[in-house]
Amino acid sequence: MITRPTIRLRLLLRVAFVLISSAAGAAVPGTAAAEDSALRLVPAQENPGNGYKLTQRGFQGIPGLARAPGGRLWATWYGGGHTEGPDNYVMLATSVDDGRTWSPIVRVVDPEGPVRAFDSALWLDPRGRLWWFYHQAYQFWDGRAGLWAMTTDEPDAAQPAWSAPRRLADGIMMNKPTVLSDGAWLFPISIWDWAPLRSPPTDRKYIPPAHYQWEAANVGAHVYRSDDRGAKLARIATVRTPKPSPDEHMIVERRDGSLWMLLRESRGIAESTSHDQGRTWSPAVLSTIPHPASRFFLRRLRSGKILLVKQHPPGLDPAWREARPIPETKLRRTHLTAFLSTDDGRTWTGGLLLDERDPVSYPDGDEAPDGRIFLIYDHNRTKEREILLAVFTEADIAAGRLVDSRSVHRLLVNSGAATR
Repeated sequence: MITRPTIRLRLLLRVAFVLISSAAGAAVPGTAAAEDSALRLVPAQENPGNGYKLTQRGFQGIPGLARAPGGRLWATWYGGGHTEGPDNYVMLATSVDDGRTWSPIVRVVDPEGPVRAFDSALWLDPRGRLWWFYHQAYQFWDGRAGLWAMTTDEPDAAQPAWSAPRRLADGIMMNKPTVLSDGAWLFPISIWDWAPLRSPPTDRKYIPPAHYQWEAANVGAHVYRSDDRGAKLARIATVRTPKPSPDEHMIVERRDGSLWMLLRESRGIAESTSHDQGRTWSPAVLSTIPHPASRFFLRRLRSGKILLVKQHPPGLDPAWREARPIPETKLRRTHLTAFLSTDDGRTWTGGLLLDERDPVSYPDGDEAPDGRIFLIYDHNRTKEREILLAVFTEADIAAGRLVDSRSVHRLLVNSGAATR
């Protein structure tokens, strides 16, 4: 016999289940999470250690980094399987000694089945809250993906309490948001116009028609704005490049109030400018900055200078430093080098070589209050599978060598080739 309290309990549980399910799929109006496995909330696994699926982790790279107010560093990257695909998952580790030693992997998001987690990023917002961003997509890239985030108010804790994952928008955001002088946050979220979506069924990048979410009208380097510290995001603009590649765009606010966007393009780096806080943008054109089709790192430093970290092999025409056109050059992902600009990106000085090997790529970083720059990047994603850290200063960049005693190159964050 079923009693009334039992019936009430069952009804309460059913209502709770509906509410939780609705919250997980609420970011995609009209689509329940159960209808698409890429939209399902995946709980993070705690303290899996460096051995997590290590024997199957033939691929890892694409890192991100943030520094907590008290000095704790956080690093994220993704790996799993033997290349970019459904076996990928995102990882998180931490350091309390400026990156000289690192914890084992402390958190993992690893969706089941043909859904992957990838392209993770870290950001410390103006209120001291740490954001861990990542994406989920069906197979390799389903044309829509989706930006997810967890946050913590305890970024200096060894085991901070994290929020539940929340889906913020369709698309991919590989780089940090930009905080404008008016207090708004701009999120650079992209939906790629990319040929792998049209791959044949025999290709690893093939997406079954039921999961093919790409629409031509939705592609581009989007700009989302939040006026409530990330609670809600609204798309305000889109920039499209002449020869598309995964956009991986970044935005800085110039001293005159205009916004400068740099985007990955199939020939290198494209650029666009906005004079109305990101609501409209000039047509994207190829910049004078020589670069392969790969992610770079752009950030305004506390000094007011702009930092650019890019691939810069020997022999490049120096005219680019003065914003003069140079011939198109096919470059490899080698010679990761840091430059500075004192005039909002019009000209560049310095040139600190961080790592000359082939391939080294996908820099991301953060700056300490004392001016040290912490920069993370990857080296050879399918062989050494190294996540590495460089620590340097503006003085090092200007000198073209390490002159600060605190600076150091090639600190190992994690290697997929062996446990730590």
